[in-house]
Amino acid sequence: MRIVVLGVGYLGATHAACMAKLGHQVLGVDTDESKLAQLSSGVVPFYEPHLNELTAEMVAAGNLRFTSSYLEAADFGDVYFIAVGTPQKKGEYAADVSALDSLIDTLAPLLTKPAIIFGKSTVPVGTAARLRERARRLAPAGTGVELAWNPEFLREGHAIDDTLRPDRLVLGVVEASDKAVDAARQVYGSILESGVPFIITDLATAELVKVSANAFLATKISFINAIAEVCDASGGDVVQLADAIGYDSRIGRAFLNAGLGFGGGCLPKDIRAFMARAGELGADQALTFLREVDAINMRRRSQMVELARDACGSLLGARVGVLGAAFKPDSDDVRDSPALNVAGQLQLQGAAVTVYDPKAVENSRRLFPTLAYADSVEAACSKADVVLLLTEWDEFKELDPHKLGRVVSRRLLLDGRNCVDPSVWRQAGWTYKSFGRV
Repeated sequence: MRIVVLGVGYLGATHAACMAKLGHQVLGVDTDESKLAQLSSGVVPFYEPHLNELTAEMVAAGNLRFTSSYLEAADFGDVYFIAVGTPQKKGEYAADVSALDSLIDTLAPLLTKPAIIFGKSTVPVGTAARLRERARRLAPAGTGVELAWNPEFLREGHAIDDTLRPDRLVLGVVEASDKAVDAARQVYGSILESGVPFIITDLATAELVKVSANAFLATKISFINAIAEVCDASGGDVVQLADAIGYDSRIGRAFLNAGLGFGGGCLPKDIRAFMARAGELGADQALTFLREVDAINMRRRSQMVELARDACGSLLGARVGVLGAAFKPDSDDVRDSPALNVAGQLQLQGAAVTVYDPKAVENSRRLFPTLAYADSVEAACSKADVVLLLTEWDEFKELDPHKLGRVVSRRLLLDGRNCVDPSVWRQAGWTYKSFGRV
């Protein structure tokens, strides 16, 4: 099929490359000319494992190209995927959907032939129905334009697998016989043939599926972090506890890793937007628990700073090596990163902080230019009074404590992700501290 992907940031660039891999002809559209130039040369302007190679392969094969012209897109496409961002409004919890409105206002008047528009962005419930009416009203093709919602469920670091081998495909439509269903079956034909569940819902349910999934995952993370606080107070071990309750099939072990909490461009802003939209609908009491989920998550950052202060006696003049800046491993995304937030707080309280991350140093430098940055673990930890492990990269989990011990001033490790074996580090002469762990 001839597919247009509108917005080629993280979601859009991934979706475009993967659709091209499925054999479709794909045109990516964006207003950022520098980004388009990079992608057109087969270079992805952010880090996602294997996406650079896939994009270069698809561009070279002629299945994938990019443009800033909406007119070209309207002439080219049979199917359109919306992949623009919906950030949190400044000073509010609500999502900013102005980019979606602007996109429809630009594209729809150019649609002179029947077209299918699939929304992939995470949006407040009710957005799809409103955009569908807007698109049909503005498009010369009128009711020949159909809009459906096909939410994404990507995990940064696993985006290609999650697109080509998803757990499920969800499609929200006005009617089950909608022509959008047939178009989706064509787009995702080979994926559906592999047995992936295809769930067809109404528009509102499809929108709610995405935010509900994120709200549940955020709740699970904050739950185990709350339990870690109780473990700290009582002498329990939250890792053993999580292992034990994780064997219960009703609970599961995934996302029960106590530590510094969640960040990034999705979970924090999505749960806040979910609360805001529930309030607009008169159902605000239903989601008040998410305020505590958010509060627990943010509290972990200040608790990490307090742990460092207690360990050092005073942060004033303390030399701190911080391992990790991205909000999660296998990503260079530093949006709302707990690791970078902690590093910044430590510096504000007088510590000399040096940060190392395998992929996120440049993005971090743009956001926190006053922090010091290193190009290796050893350089970041040289003469450090304390080392903070704040992003669970494999490189950090596999560190040799004896080797690292030779470069630090004091063998003191604060494991903000509970991701290394305390006994191994203690046997190497390190003082090991973490959340909810003896």
